[in-house]
Amino acid sequence: MLSMKLRLAILDLYDGTANQGMRCIQEIINRFSDQMDWEVFDVRAKNEVPSLDFDIYISSGGPGSPLDGNGVWDTKWFSLVQSIWDWNSAGNYPKKYMFFICHSFQMACYHFNLGSIVPRRSMSFGTFPIHQTNTGVLDPIFKGLANPFWAADFRNWQFIEPDAAQLKAVGAEILALEKIRPHVPLERAVMSVRFSAEMVGVQFHPEADSEGMILHFKDEERKRFIIEKYGEQKYKLMIRDLVDPSKIKRTNATILPNFLSSAIAALKEQNTLAYI
Repeated sequence: MLSMKLRLAILDLYDGTANQGMRCIQEIINRFSDQMDWEVFDVRAKNEVPSLDFDIYISSGGPGSPLDGNGVWDTKWFSLVQSIWDWNSAGNYPKKYMFFICHSFQMACYHFNLGSIVPRRSMSFGTFPIHQTNTGVLDPIFKGLANPFWAADFRNWQFIEPDAAQLKAVGAEILALEKIRPHVPLERAVMSVRFSAEMVGVQFHPEADSEGMILHFKDEERKRFIIEKYGEQKYKLMIRDLVDPSKIKRTNATILPNFLSSAIAALKEQNTLAYI
């Protein structure tokens, strides 16, 4: 039998805006280059969406409202998510695995009608602790992380008010919540959901790498903007967390690699491919 590599599709939802996310995602995937080939699809700018011919899918973060589309790319994206769900639910093999990041996570929660997707009062900007639920502590994507762990979080929208009945109907489970804020009378956002054994997502940026982010935020113009908008103390704390090897660096080395390792192992178990 000829050996074959897995196929992975990266769904780019950045709509052509400058970002660090795509670089970081690709760098993590390249750690598995001996086991998979990958391809990028420019979903929002070019209406590109992959077919069901891939084994693993990673859908990125992106700017703007997760509830707004142009009626083309968003329809195609939702259709792909549903097709992957239907494929897996029908008992087909090999299974299809999908990971949702931030903007994509919010869209997935909206698609499965799990709760409210609403604007934040103010943008979440920086590095923050993420608290695993009792279910999350046991989930393989968080294996090797402390509880709480630290993540890069940049968003104007949030998933809150989860619908327990709908979660149960879908079979989804909440894996993590945002930082505890006893002085703020607002509901904590849901930061991670496992939709199924094959589909999982987070409402932050697990792909963020400390070295790249440090260079990004030490750019003089960007540094000045952050200090003017959020204050010098906020800037210093963010750089401190990026330098700390137990925070962003560990999250980068853990969550997406754990997802990919689990998906690859599951596909091997299904005995559908020969591996190099």
